[in-house]
Amino acid sequence: MSTQTPQISGSTAAEIADSVRGLVDRGHLSPGEALPPVRALAERLGVNRNTAVAAYRTLARSGVVVSQGRAGTRVARRSRVPQEGFAAAGPLRDVGNGNPDPRWIPDLGPALATAAGRRPVLYGDPVIDPDLKAWASEWMAPDVPVAAQDLHLTLTGGAVDAVERLLAQALLRDDTVALEDPCFLASIHLAQLGGYRAVPVPVDAEGMTVEGLRSALDQGVRAVVSTPRAQNPTGASLSARRAAALREVLADHPFVLVIQDDYFSYLSRQPFHSIVGPDHERWALVRSVSKFAGPDMCLAVMASDADTASRLGLRLQPGTTWVSHLLQRITHSVMTDPSALTLIERAGRHYAERNTAFADLLTDEGLPAEAGDGMSLWVSLPVSARAVAERLTRRGWLVRTGDEFRLEPSEKPSRHLRLTVHDLTETEAVSLAGDLVDAVRTAG
Repeated sequence: MSTQTPQISGSTAAEIADSVRGLVDRGHLSPGEALPPVRALAERLGVNRNTAVAAYRTLARSGVVVSQGRAGTRVARRSRVPQEGFAAAGPLRDVGNGNPDPRWIPDLGPALATAAGRRPVLYGDPVIDPDLKAWASEWMAPDVPVAAQDLHLTLTGGAVDAVERLLAQALLRDDTVALEDPCFLASIHLAQLGGYRAVPVPVDAEGMTVEGLRSALDQGVRAVVSTPRAQNPTGASLSARRAAALREVLADHPFVLVIQDDYFSYLSRQPFHSIVGPDHERWALVRSVSKFAGPDMCLAVMASDADTASRLGLRLQPGTTWVSHLLQRITHSVMTDPSALTLIERAGRHYAERNTAFADLLTDEGLPAEAGDGMSLWVSLPVSARAVAERLTRRGWLVRTGDEFRLEPSEKPSRHLRLTVHDLTETEAVSLAGDLVDAVRTAG
């Protein structure tokens, strides 16, 4: 730190941490810049060494600094986290975006005309449109641990918005949350921006692992975020056996908030299995319409316990009190239209069939692959995914490696690719499969 720069001050751990945060916020400490060693800082400030250690630990948990062991402590670099559905593809064919196919999204025109022609909504009207509430209650009631008459519904601006609000009403900065690993990109964003400490729970072919969840609970997590079907990026769905085992583990932690993000719902080829038992106190089931009604339909339905619903209502009051009734009415119109429901069912089959067909292509080429559920395919490689991705780039393909979906950085490169192949023609699919197998061979 330059002699011209204001120095770190404080006599308690909290004051020292606040001082460092202020210096970082004002640009007096730059990303990557080294902080004084703990012993030197303690001597200069006239405090116990443990006080300086506690201050640095607080800063590290908040993401302000990074501890590098013997290399010291440095101001954290603000690296950009990959964004779901977007990549700077340029001239490359993007097969890593995770987007739905527009051809399988229902035409919203007639629903929009109907919604716009109804009476305008005014302040004081119910926040959930009565027709949508009736439909949403039927959608959610079979899969929650309460009777239909005790169902508490909340609408949010999509599944990510729902999870963010749920975590914000339950957690404080530095609290721990259990997230699947590999993890949905938006969940990684939420943990970082909220200042939560993410505890990784490994995912296998049957979903979140029992030992992983048990370990996270032993570490004191206050919330768990689980994807029961079409886990992103792996495509794993919870089996009935795995869900029962997870419920048994959670039974000893009834006040840990369990969020189930069933984002793929209508499109999934797998049954829904809940990890929330009948006596669990804090829970929420989230279902978005974005994957089948279109990403611009920013609406998610959430069912939760009464206390969580009440807290969410209080958080909504100062800002977005309700989700636009135009979106609500469009959603209801689409989801009660037989032709739209038929198209959505065909879309689910299409995604599953295209993923399976591409997995079979790879297997026939000597690279064994299995299709899970969801928009994309999780491909296991015998070599570094980065090396394969670089070679595919030279052949005109943009892919996502498993490194982007990790909760914690690792020196060991990922050996997985997430591919979105459902909109490829037969010729393109064959070409990509051949290029991928060749890239694996040359990388190896």
